[in-house]
Amino acid sequence: PDALLADLPMLNALPRLEIRGLMTMAPWTPDPERARPVFKRLRELKAKCEEILGAPMEHLSMGMSGDFEVAIEEGATMVRIGTALFGERQKKD
Repeated sequence: PDALLADLPMLNALPRLEIRGLMTMAPWTPDPERARPVFKRLRELKAKCEEILGAPMEHLSMGMSGDFEVAIEEGATMVRIGTALFGERQKKD
């Protein structure tokens, strides 16, 4: 996080780069509540980035099939829920 905050002004000045949000994947855990601190930290990092940029960031991508409800409670605007929609992937031999 510190490196991102330090480099953000330089990254934002790049003419062909548009910073629109942040993404994280919490470590897998059978208890979705254990992912909450990870999501909270990214939400707080997003707020710091917005202060530096002087503008809101559109996306906060976090949460997967097992923890997306907690991610939404923590401010997710984008979730990845493929397993919840399509089921477990088939293992290839």
